[in-house]
Amino acid sequence: MRIAVPNKGRLHEPTIDLLERAGLHLIDGADRKLYAETVDPDVTVLFARAADIPEYVADGAADVGVTGLDMQRESGTDLVDLLDLGFGRCRLVLAAPEDDAVESVADLDGGTVATEFPRITRRFFEERGVSVDVAEVSGATELTPHVDIADAIVDITSTGTTLRMNRLGIVAEVMESSVRLFARSDAVGDEKVEQVRTALQSVLAASGKRYLMMNVPEDRLGAVEEVIPGLGGPTVMDIAGEGMLAVHVVVDERDVFETIAKLREQGASGILVTEIERLVE
Repeated sequence: MRIAVPNKGRLHEPTIDLLERAGLHLIDGADRKLYAETVDPDVTVLFARAADIPEYVADGAADVGVTGLDMQRESGTDLVDLLDLGFGRCRLVLAAPEDDAVESVADLDGGTVATEFPRITRRFFEERGVSVDVAEVSGATELTPHVDIADAIVDITSTGTTLRMNRLGIVAEVMESSVRLFARSDAVGDEKVEQVRTALQSVLAASGKRYLMMNVPEDRLGAVEEVIPGLGGPTVMDIAGEGMLAVHVVVDERDVFETIAKLREQGASGILVTEIERLVE
């Protein structure tokens, strides 16, 4: 099975890190290589431009691919969104100069909009019955309204800082995006594809979770269970000859501090907190 991943840019390192944490360690994946083997002999990683990955998957060069939802929508490919990987979150927005009279999408009727996402932009305006000329650019989109190339832009933003620096205000949100695992429809259900999806999901499920282990007097188990219902309830094991029980539970990281205080109040001792690498639910 072949997985296409971004070869560089802001999506490359988080993607490789996720694969590694999922157990798909790359073998000889040095810079400038087009592909790398993994510890699973049946899984190969292909490196490609994030914008090209949807086509790689759609054309059969790869079975699954990791790229942004915005890239997939712009490509026009018919792929199955298998999993939201939870990083690379951003918004595609319509923005216009702050000192212009553009306050709504309708105000741009008959105008020009510059963007690196012409397919998404055309669909956005067509769905709203607004006629615009779409000027495709390959960079510096924010400058186009200030040099009379366009009346507005459609561009990616995470915090809005770049837009504000260029005196642009958001008129409307076009779409939200994040990095996803995509597959062709004929690859969905394949055993190896499902194994990869499950492995990645297990890393995401473990994020923000902690594993608590503690000793609890037998007569205090009920009180402790009320404090930590946990993920599906705690695991309880006898400690031979000591009148104590070993209790293990998964809790949200944000609840650890308060939970430990409550556990101690209920007689728990020897409390150990550890990180979780993967969690298969």
